[in-house]
Amino acid sequence: MKAQGVRRWLALGALAVAMLTIGLDVTVLTVALPTLAVDLHADTSALQWFSSAYTLALAAFMLPAGALGDRYGRKKFLLAALLLFGVASAACAFATSSGELIAARTVLGAAAAVMIPLSMAVLPTLFPGKDEQQRALTIWVTSTAIGLPLGPIVGGWLLQNYWWGSVFLLNVPLVIVGALAVALLVPESKSENVFRIDLPGALLAAAGMLGITYGFIRCGQQGWGDALAWTAIVAGAVLGGVFVLWQRRAAHPLVDLGLFGESGFLWGTVFMVLANFAMFGLFFTMPQYFQAVLGADALGSGLRLLPLIGGLLIGTRLVDKLLPKFGARVALVAGFVLLGVGIGMGAVITVGTGYGFVAGSLVVIGAGMGFVLPSAMGAAMGDLTAERAGSGSALLQALRQAGGTIGVAILGTVLSTQYRSSLGELNRAPVSDGVNAGVGAARKLGDPALLAHVQSAFVDGMSAMLWVCTGICAVAAVLAVLVIRGKGPVVAADLDAGQSVHVG
Repeated sequence: MKAQGVRRWLALGALAVAMLTIGLDVTVLTVALPTLAVDLHADTSALQWFSSAYTLALAAFMLPAGALGDRYGRKKFLLAALLLFGVASAACAFATSSGELIAARTVLGAAAAVMIPLSMAVLPTLFPGKDEQQRALTIWVTSTAIGLPLGPIVGGWLLQNYWWGSVFLLNVPLVIVGALAVALLVPESKSENVFRIDLPGALLAAAGMLGITYGFIRCGQQGWGDALAWTAIVAGAVLGGVFVLWQRRAAHPLVDLGLFGESGFLWGTVFMVLANFAMFGLFFTMPQYFQAVLGADALGSGLRLLPLIGGLLIGTRLVDKLLPKFGARVALVAGFVLLGVGIGMGAVITVGTGYGFVAGSLVVIGAGMGFVLPSAMGAAMGDLTAERAGSGSALLQALRQAGGTIGVAILGTVLSTQYRSSLGELNRAPVSDGVNAGVGAARKLGDPALLAHVQSAFVDGMSAMLWVCTGICAVAAVLAVLVIRGKGPVVAADLDAGQSVHVG
């Protein structure tokens, strides 16, 4: 029995390594873009597609991946996705043109679309007990979240010491370790019922998510007046509506829409999306602030995010003890209050603010993340049976991903609008093209007054955006008080042995 317990926690460690790899990959690219622009002769459009190709593949394949895992076996699909992620990472590292890198990033996104929901879906199999499952979810969420701020740190160090391909090649040994551990330690599980994959539903879901995701990415790049962006968004929304109607009549639907009738899944998903929306504002602005205002390089910018990791670790340790005693409502309210306070501290930063104050805000934000993410994830997972763990996890993660994409587009618009307003009569290219272009132009001209004005305008834009994020946290805290009663749903009850088939 003891050996079996050790085996389960080692398996969780393997899944955590896999999720850490994905978290790293999301942000590590940001520090490599200037180098890629030179070495691959990439124009602005190509640089945008390096990121967008990954995001679009992630959006398109996540829902079908969950259903495939439920039908044919979560372990085998997770293992195949890990190996594909490693191969695609190597292809990214050795790409010799923009087209090759975009293609490899697309495959990387497709592999991640399988890894994210299925690594979560096997947790109920590994940890059927309530307390252990919540602890496992906390570790799973933490490994994902830590990867985000670690990406710029690791990427910055690698770029200073090695060639740009090393930021992708780093994934390969991590994937090998994860794949070996999954192969040896994770039991196979799948739905007990044999069902046909809902191919029309999969195509509708993929097309709808692609349209909405591409449209909001384009809005972030081209502005809200772009006709093609709105065409894509409307088309995606229409296809999403058709998908919902089809799911209501399909014999074996791709997702169980009845999950939205379960308060735990519904509100857990809502809180995950709101948290993602708020947090993406932070990750979108802080690295730019460190480089454009504090004058840090890529590595220094990443290192300045370390207090966030410290706060996150503190938060997850505390919530692990608080959840069993006080439940999800207390944890979520406390978490969103901490997030709101930390982001609000970021919103009052000025050009002359010292890093000590910024570090303090990052610690508070990290603690808030540590409270909110495991609590919301546990609430949502609590309504998933082992029968539909893959498709339910995929639905949760797809909505979370869509919320993050939409959040970046909207929050980026808030920042750029205020930035240009604060520039006033200086609102002209290249200064108006963004803080990095503005700072570069000011330094090239050797104009300290222009530099100070550009930095001040960016801080104004950052503050406006972070106040919006603070408001989102306040709304989420009030919602948690109103919709989660008593201790609220935390994790699933012990699962019936007959609910799923376990092999090995």
